[in-house]
Amino acid sequence: MQSTTPLPKVPDTWKQLVAPYQQPDLRKSIWQLVNTVVPYFALLTLMYFSLDISYWLTLLLAIPAAGFGVRLFIIFHDAGHGSFFKSKVANDWLGRITGVLLFTPYYSWRHSHAIHHATSGDLDRRGTGDVWTLTKEEYDKLGRWGKIGYRIYRNPFVIFGIGPVIDFVVLQRFAWAKADARDRASIRNTNIALAVWVVLISLMIGFDKYVLIQLPVLMIATGVGVWLFYVQHQFENTYWERHEDWDFATAALYGSSFYKLPKLLQWFTGNIGFHHIHHLSPRIPNYELERCHNSGELFQRVEQLTLWTSLKSFNVRLWDEDHHKMVGYHTPSES
Repeated sequence: MQSTTPLPKVPDTWKQLVAPYQQPDLRKSIWQLVNTVVPYFALLTLMYFSLDISYWLTLLLAIPAAGFGVRLFIIFHDAGHGSFFKSKVANDWLGRITGVLLFTPYYSWRHSHAIHHATSGDLDRRGTGDVWTLTKEEYDKLGRWGKIGYRIYRNPFVIFGIGPVIDFVVLQRFAWAKADARDRASIRNTNIALAVWVVLISLMIGFDKYVLIQLPVLMIATGVGVWLFYVQHQFENTYWERHEDWDFATAALYGSSFYKLPKLLQWFTGNIGFHHIHHLSPRIPNYELERCHNSGELFQRVEQLTLWTSLKSFNVRLWDEDHHKMVGYHTPSES
């Protein structure tokens, strides 16, 4: 479907609409921690005992364990936005601790993710905390090896399979050249804490058993997590504009998907499918996103993705500036 008509202007009233949902509820936050962390570790424990029965059973248990791992990342994510607890100190400590369990340096991730929120949909500020996305014109100008590199990166086996594991296990152990002192310290401290954690667990159950348990959980959770992040912005009628025409509210509402998932999957993914609401106001705790979405007609205008329709996102690769939509590599020109 071609999308060449201008998107409707987002009225300034959106700020008043989201305001009532921006306060964390301590009771809800604590309960979410309990109903996520307890079953997560319980399933990891069951996986350990299942090793003596059948590794197929272990792998079966890895699926729900990974689901709770995704849910734990949403809590980590909320802490990074300062939306899980009212206290900044509490959010930061929660982020540091869960970051070790999730192989993710808290302050470094928080920094890059904040840039993603500030620049999402801005063609002139791509490159930090987002999925590598080229325009059709940029791709056409690449040489052979540049196109091959881009295709490898966007290949589903890479971007949702081996790529996330490499990212979380290897790449996040190192600081990029432009990282500031706080980001470098965050990465270093997380690496130290993670090493201590792995050594302690390995001394208790053996390093081989630790890997047999942790690796499948990590592979499933990171693959699902990257898919969620991908589909939240990589869909046909998303929003990209050059900086001079870019608008924060428009990018949030129309450049972030409303991923309507079945209730069980919505629970495991911490309501992150209401991503248009999250981008309008990252200060809203995950457990208030649905209520905010249902509160105003403005939020109902966005394009809805389902599990079935979201599969089309596998085929979007490039942003077509002429037709204002994501396209594949060989999409024919349109008049």
